[in-house]
Amino acid sequence: MTAEKVMAAAAAWFDSGEFKTTLARRVAIHSESQRDDRDEEIRRYLNEEISPAMNAMGFTLTELANPAAPLRPMLLATRIEDPALPTVLCYGHGDVVFGDDDNWRQGLNPWQLTEEGDRWYGRGSADNKGQHSVNIAALEQIFAARHGSLGFNCKFLFEMGEEISSPGLAEICRQHQALLAADIFIASDGPRLSAERPTLFLGSRGAVNVRLTINARERDYHSGNWGGLLTNPAIRLTNALSTLVNQHGQLQVSALKPPEISAQVREILSDIQLQPVDGDPQIDEQWGEAGRTPVERLYGWNTLEILAMGSGNPQRPMNAIPGSATAVCQLRFVVGTDWENIDTHLSDYLAAQGFADVQVELLRGSPATRLDPRSPLVGWALDSLQQSSGKKPALLPNLGGSLPNDVFANILQLPTLWVPHSYPACGQHAADEHMLKSIAREGLLMMTHLLWDFGEQGTQLMPASRLTVRLRRRIHEWRDGPASTESL
Repeated sequence: MTAEKVMAAAAAWFDSGEFKTTLARRVAIHSESQRDDRDEEIRRYLNEEISPAMNAMGFTLTELANPAAPLRPMLLATRIEDPALPTVLCYGHGDVVFGDDDNWRQGLNPWQLTEEGDRWYGRGSADNKGQHSVNIAALEQIFAARHGSLGFNCKFLFEMGEEISSPGLAEICRQHQALLAADIFIASDGPRLSAERPTLFLGSRGAVNVRLTINARERDYHSGNWGGLLTNPAIRLTNALSTLVNQHGQLQVSALKPPEISAQVREILSDIQLQPVDGDPQIDEQWGEAGRTPVERLYGWNTLEILAMGSGNPQRPMNAIPGSATAVCQLRFVVGTDWENIDTHLSDYLAAQGFADVQVELLRGSPATRLDPRSPLVGWALDSLQQSSGKKPALLPNLGGSLPNDVFANILQLPTLWVPHSYPACGQHAADEHMLKSIAREGLLMMTHLLWDFGEQGTQLMPASRLTVRLRRRIHEWRDGPASTESL
């Protein structure tokens, strides 16, 4: 059996309509993690869709109790064929955002997969039910082609709370490091660079939110009687914000800027072209960091955005000087940024600019990650994707947005490869979310080829695999007592 023959079988299976049928069942489950009345649907997705599929391939299933969100459990499917073989950790999330039923176009229903041309409409079709369904199907094709074997060990982690910021994911990975131990992480989420171009990204930008507030006084005061006598916190805060980012969108706080873009990353990004599609806004060429291309601004640099701000009542303005003003800002950042001290950096900077009255509160944040592009795994994956698609894949050092990749890269310390099966105009998180049938089909062929190649080349690709597996077994037995290889 060759990779080409397995791909041909996968294509025939997809063209038979089986993938569409499977995806339709999964889309029909109202697994909205942002709602408190969907607990049964959340569990139903795992029990009725994921568990049977993984059981059929001989995976052992372990439900992982979520210490941060007990009603959003996680499921680990494990298949250890030989402890000496390398292990792939895969990931997907079965939860979705609000269905937003009332805002979908006439004729569309978020819980019913609807085909129009190349589009499959339905909530979760792109994020993330469709994407992890592609990867499960690739495993199934390999399992059938190898007559009940994958040729490597595989662990597949499913969570049901990604759309509510993955509560408990980090804690679970810390608690179960031995159970989740692997040699490489391969998963699919987020969009391709474009619908036409297969994409590999190696991590994600981080994101951290902060609230800036000026509390000048407990109440508002008449603007005629007190104007010119009392400081206006809205004016103060507006001026303070202008010192952080100038009128051209350029970040002014040196401590929040990343290291200079390396020559290697510049070279990688030089091969990338942003291709807006219908419905996308026009790029403002004069906005953002000076001396950077739009691609470098998106994938290689940091941006500080004002997400929301308020003072007084804009809907019913009063003739009064407001007592307070607030704004929520977000820093999107690449690796090498000292984001964890953003509150200190901003407070010190604003005080030096004459705005010591601005209170800075760190709200939440997640780290940036990036696998070293020089890793042999990167070249291996790019070659496999090009062979299976017949196209030169785009390589992104990191996604412009954020994913919980820090959990896999930092806590589990795995090299991370992401192969997305969506595209920028998919309607993710919005009404009329859809997956392109053509991308799903191409994604299945690419993942089948990639994972087949790993079964053929994984041991040579990761020569330390045998040693690391033996070490993991000893660690596991030391912690938990003797266990079967299926729990390694």
